[in-house]
Amino acid sequence: MALSVALVAALWLLTHATIEQTSRAALERAVDVDLAGLVDIYASGGEAELTRRIADRLALVPSEGNAAHYMLARNDGRRIGGDLAEWPGLDARLSEAGEVMLPDGVEAQARATQLGPDLRLAVLREHGDTTTLLWRVGLVFLGGGAALLVAVGLLARMAAQRLSQRIDRVNQAFRDPGEERLGSLVALEVEDEIDELTRHSAAALARQRRLVEAYRETSDQVAHEIRTPLMHLDTKLVKALKAQPGETASRWLLGAREDIRRLVGMLESLLDIAASKARRGDRHGLAPVDLSSLVLRIGELYADSAEDSGHTFSCTAAPGVTFEGEQTQLTRMITNLLDNAFKYVPPGGTVALELAPGPVLTVRDDGPGIPPEEREAVFRRFQRGSRNAGDAPGTGLGLSLAAAIAERHGLAIRLHDTRAGACFVVSGGMP
Repeated sequence: MALSVALVAALWLLTHATIEQTSRAALERAVDVDLAGLVDIYASGGEAELTRRIADRLALVPSEGNAAHYMLARNDGRRIGGDLAEWPGLDARLSEAGEVMLPDGVEAQARATQLGPDLRLAVLREHGDTTTLLWRVGLVFLGGGAALLVAVGLLARMAAQRLSQRIDRVNQAFRDPGEERLGSLVALEVEDEIDELTRHSAAALARQRRLVEAYRETSDQVAHEIRTPLMHLDTKLVKALKAQPGETASRWLLGAREDIRRLVGMLESLLDIAASKARRGDRHGLAPVDLSSLVLRIGELYADSAEDSGHTFSCTAAPGVTFEGEQTQLTRMITNLLDNAFKYVPPGGTVALELAPGPVLTVRDDGPGIPPEEREAVFRRFQRGSRNAGDAPGTGLGLSLAAAIAERHGLAIRLHDTRAGACFVVSGGMP
């Protein structure tokens, strides 16, 4: 619309200049034609006839407002005929033409010529008033420009709405990549680049959907194929323990069972991490979760275990904090952070769980803390803190799984600087 206004204004300026130039050119032609006619009269009738004809022309008042003025004079400036009192300052010997100013301040187009050795003639015509013509043309441009602006606005709005609907169709496919929706978009007939982009986006989403489904099927199959023999092996170890072997054999059998349980737990954690990362940014399946109630329930469970382990535990949650997510995964993220804190904080230490609107979840402790150079590495798989890592059980997957779950929900886990211990903060801000 702004471009349309600029174009109409530019066209008006061009038209204005054209009208002015055309009017000036027409005035110059009128002066030349009048002068040529008078020269012919002088050539055929002489000076007296020329003087009479000039008087006749001065008696006629033109209706268009371009009044004519004449001066027939000797070379010394003495006037013979016409209505001008002074020579307009043009060189008659060169038939000079130009604009002159009349005594009453009106501009005029003039031309002078030498008729005889001691006779010269000047013809002038006043510039007509083009204000009325320009005003009328301006009204036409104003009306036409307003109509054009309205038409452009309506067409632009219609085009923008249509474009918005077509783009929203692609966004709907990303928000809810259902099989039926993607199938209809893939089969869309291509008319322009947006249709082509829609088809490519739908095809990419359908391909991603198939890959995720294939990944899940493969993961479940691999987990089943690995977990089943491990559980069978654990059952055999239980039977062997029931046979009451010797003390040494029992110790080895119990150690083997611990290794089996650790392997199964590690396998499940790896699968959960991969699944969470594969669904990063996927809003499908998320539902409102009452984080306040969830945090308080988890806090009650850990308060009992904290007494048994000799820790001081506190839990505070702002009321009414809700979040779109999967409650099971969010529960596991919180418990992993708490397990990590209780694992490294020695008896007598303090662990705190806090929830603020945002949501902002904080797990802080006064344990040995994490060195600054290890703060990014602790979220990697199988990475454990160097402080007391050898004394604490675990596989180094707890924080990695918590970070993957946070990413799946569009959150981020950050380590904040504290004077003592560690402080994990879960909040929004995923890139």
